[in-house]
Amino acid sequence: MRRALVLILLFGGLGGAQPSGRAPADVTLREEVKPQPAPGLSSGVRAALSAVPPGVRVGLLVRDAASGQVLEALQPDQSFIPASTVKLVTAAAVLAERGGAQGHWSTELTVPAVQAGRSRVKAVTLRGSGDPTLSIRNGSYSLRSLAQQAYARGLREVGEVRVADQTLDPHTWQDVAIGVPMTGLRLADWRDGPPAVADQARVRLAAALIAQLREAGVRVTSDRVSQAARYRPYVPPPRVDDRGRTLPPDPYVPVFRRPEQGIASVRSTSVLGELARTLRPSDNLRAEELLATLAIRPRGNGTLRGALARERDLLRRLGADLSGVVLADGSGLSRENRLTPRALAQLLKVMYDLPYPSRTGLRHIRFFAQRALPERLYRKRQNAFIEALPQAGTGEDLPRHDGRGGTLALRLQGSGLDVRAKTGTLPGVSALAGYLTASSGRPLVFVVLMNGPESAPILTLRDAQDRVVQVLADAY
Repeated sequence: MRRALVLILLFGGLGGAQPSGRAPADVTLREEVKPQPAPGLSSGVRAALSAVPPGVRVGLLVRDAASGQVLEALQPDQSFIPASTVKLVTAAAVLAERGGAQGHWSTELTVPAVQAGRSRVKAVTLRGSGDPTLSIRNGSYSLRSLAQQAYARGLREVGEVRVADQTLDPHTWQDVAIGVPMTGLRLADWRDGPPAVADQARVRLAAALIAQLREAGVRVTSDRVSQAARYRPYVPPPRVDDRGRTLPPDPYVPVFRRPEQGIASVRSTSVLGELARTLRPSDNLRAEELLATLAIRPRGNGTLRGALARERDLLRRLGADLSGVVLADGSGLSRENRLTPRALAQLLKVMYDLPYPSRTGLRHIRFFAQRALPERLYRKRQNAFIEALPQAGTGEDLPRHDGRGGTLALRLQGSGLDVRAKTGTLPGVSALAGYLTASSGRPLVFVVLMNGPESAPILTLRDAQDRVVQVLADAY
């Protein structure tokens, strides 16, 4: 039986604050890996790295995915600025949180419980998952579809429109480098002009919904926009019997205290498509929007810190050693992010072992490819996570956001290698992380992070990464 290989290669810079503290290990969920002596580097890998400029430190880890055996290693527990390879953590967390490739997001319209079933209601409230794929009028996952459903179910007049956007705390996201406020409800139509502040997002959302309701035939009597009131669970009054003894609470909940009732609901297509839109072109805004979905209440606590904590929890549950790991955002724009070769190796290994198979999910992803998906190893496994990554050497125009190659389209052209990987670039930082089918047919997981002075030549660093990938393909 052939063995799957996992490769991690990181180039670490001299500067940058090192993270403090060590996250407690979750031994019940951690993969058991027997301690083993760390091997050195093969002569081929050393030769491939010989062109790395002075001042750039190198960390490397190669593992066999089946046995966990370490094949090559150099500073595997050092922390490095990972740049956009952080998006791999974000994508894995979203995929896990949504239950795999067939997971989806949803949005609904609700009305006060006491007015459910009436043709005239005091208010309708827009509630959702905070995802960035809801549109105003395109397709079934849209405000138009919600409005049409509401009309079909008898709604004819609405007093006002409310927006339930308190599911996210926008002020906790102010320091994220992307510079766009994260809000509890978003629209895909905002890609070219997102709201500058959270209040503006609420107004634009409500205005778009009002327009769609009116177009569907529902009369909206006021253009006033308000936030939905926070739901407070009903606490029944204490009860005692005629002797003063405490009785169980009355299970009956008055209608006016019940949660609002849904009158229309829509769901997105597979989350896999949005992961591809994020990972292939390395879209920073989409990455932050995906991270924000992890914070949406009630699953999250509404804060950036809470979303990042959920990512750390995922890494811990996957068996990653969190020593030296710092997560600061979802896109990798922050230079405060830190990953180690060992932690990233474990993430990619488990994502290979848990491929979230879904033929339906892969059909969704075809929309973003100009050619058929490769008929090679990863597609045969139906590995949704790997299929969302860019593929090297496709030759597509780099500015394209819907091509299979994404940011890897022009790299490793003519090599004949099947490489699916995530790139990352900051001044002095170049990164590459993903999967490679070796010449023997065995899959390798590889990560390359290069940290050096801001003057470090990025093209030289990328060339070294590509040569390492080619050496490993030949060697294994």
